[in-house]
Amino acid sequence: MKPFQKSFTQTVGYQYLLFLPEGYLDSRENWPAILFLHGAGERGNDINKVKTHGIPKVAVKRDRFPFIAVSPQCPMGEFWVSDMLIELLNEVEEAHRVDRDRVYLTGISMGGYAAWQLAIENPERFAALVPICGGGNPDEVCRIRHLPTWVFHGAKDPIVPLSESEEMVNALKRCGGNVRFAVYPHAGHDSWTETYDNPELYEWLLQHRIQPVSPEGRGP
Repeated sequence: MKPFQKSFTQTVGYQYLLFLPEGYLDSRENWPAILFLHGAGERGNDINKVKTHGIPKVAVKRDRFPFIAVSPQCPMGEFWVSDMLIELLNEVEEAHRVDRDRVYLTGISMGGYAAWQLAIENPERFAALVPICGGGNPDEVCRIRHLPTWVFHGAKDPIVPLSESEEMVNALKRCGGNVRFAVYPHAGHDSWTETYDNPELYEWLLQHRIQPVSPEGRGP
């Protein structure tokens, strides 16, 4: 069975693309999932814009992409709302065979900021985090020091300064976070194409499952 990608409009307020991997319909197993948050340029009400960059673009062109991919669209002029994203994810998990111990979070630019914040607000919901050319509040990041995190940024980014990612990574390191940091020395704002085209990223994601975290294991 070939993989396919459908669009949905949900009552939670975000329409989204859903990619089901090859073999999903012929099996009863649960599958790992990726929640992808696009950048500011893909906002609007044309769901096809979400296919421009990132996971929804890569999923359909790669052979045997082994994830359920959930790619919502943020309305024009708005920013991602964490509670709405969690509601959407809940609905997807209820309706499809998602392995809830292997749900991964990634985003680019505006979506990179949102990915940081969504993980911080829901520190036990995701198995790994991949923020690309984003940033956030370094004072809050110790809440996800247990979460495997791989951060990417272009050194010459004219839109989101490299320092935005550096501050988050350095704060995570100070509190013993599980973090990797990749800087593309010649890249501008587009640090996502090389990242999502790299098979190592998906191999790394699949190494991780949600692990129970004691209150002592988290930051404030």
